[in-house]
Amino acid sequence: MKLSGWGQYPITHSESWVVHSKRKVSELLAEAKTNHLIPRGLGRSYGDSALASHVLQTQHLNHFVEFDPVNGEITCAAGVSFAELLEIFVPRGWFLPVTPGTKFVSVGGAIASDVHGKNHHLDGCFSQHVSAIRLALASGEVIVCSPTEHSELFHATCGGMGLTGIILQATFRLLPIESAIIEERSYKTKNLAETLELFAEHETCTYSVAWIDCLSTGTKLGRSLLMLGEHATQGELEAHKNSKLNVPLNMPNMLLNRYSIQAFNTLYYHKQTQSHAQREVHYEPYFYPLDGIQNWNRLYGKNGFTQYQFVLPKEAGLEGMTRILQEIAKSKRGSFLAVLKAFGPANENYLSFPIEGYTLALDFKIDAALFPFLDELDRIVLDYGGRLYLTKDARMSEATFKQSYPLWETFQEIRSRYGADKVFNSLQSQRLGL
Repeated sequence: MKLSGWGQYPITHSESWVVHSKRKVSELLAEAKTNHLIPRGLGRSYGDSALASHVLQTQHLNHFVEFDPVNGEITCAAGVSFAELLEIFVPRGWFLPVTPGTKFVSVGGAIASDVHGKNHHLDGCFSQHVSAIRLALASGEVIVCSPTEHSELFHATCGGMGLTGIILQATFRLLPIESAIIEERSYKTKNLAETLELFAEHETCTYSVAWIDCLSTGTKLGRSLLMLGEHATQGELEAHKNSKLNVPLNMPNMLLNRYSIQAFNTLYYHKQTQSHAQREVHYEPYFYPLDGIQNWNRLYGKNGFTQYQFVLPKEAGLEGMTRILQEIAKSKRGSFLAVLKAFGPANENYLSFPIEGYTLALDFKIDAALFPFLDELDRIVLDYGGRLYLTKDARMSEATFKQSYPLWETFQEIRSRYGADKVFNSLQSQRLGL
């Protein structure tokens, strides 16, 4: 069957195995005669990290095992989605400890990508709230790993992009809440320097994220809307409603161009007329604005798109981000989705993306000249000691990866020790020399 990541690039032909039980996973692994197998959850990684000649579909491993209503600890199978967790547990007064910008991700995928959210500066990555993982090894054997048991395998699996084994289930803690409402404060900034100053000024705020006008130039370079959030203490505990809006097919390639993106950016920036505003908003539009449109990835046309997400160390944030935004503005390759977040310290996971600093994510429609342009941005990111996010990547070079992820050899040694390198390989891992 044909498969792709969320960016619809690349597209590959894969033999797909659908599993409904942990026993079936072990049986398939014990009998598998391929060294190009990768697990796949809900297909929301953007590039080729969940693509291989053989794909093991885990979305039907979606049962719940145990829940402690006193401390919020839950054990569930890896195919359970964040959307399902929210639907079931928000009405009971619980929320995700960390969530990315879409709720349509599986627990296993969130661990494999070591996802981060708008609260990384305070609460780290999702894996830092995980106490145990049940993992099927290349041999079919199932073991439990945690920060204290098989800890090296745990830290290789968290952020390991499915390259250590098949995550079968996980135990983690949910966050107690009193309301489904977020108290949002938003600030309209004049440029990038002011945006970063406000991030620092509000570093104790639980959630923070900024939308950037990436086509603005000169004294307006990096002008933004910074949105802060806190869980409200009053309001209904009402879960989200599924959206009926849908992009039914791939849009014409000409729909998103520098003129339409520039018009959107200008209108979006000026939608807030005051320098500071406050409102109460349901968690759905605050955390998951794009989930309101099903199949929004089709807006980029049949050639697809890639999300370019990088992080720069804190001390290089202003200078490095300025250089990159200048290059983007000069290229006229705007992105209507340009999201800036602040990161706290890195964790112990070998291939985890965040380091203390600032991360920027931009969507670019794919065309013949895009990848050479992104190669130029890669060089700037490396110059400032940054790295790219594997979950969004579809084209990074092996040299760029190995220069920016210094623990890749330790990761590879652990893979080899458990025989994972002989079975679990994706298109991405082959491209990156893993």
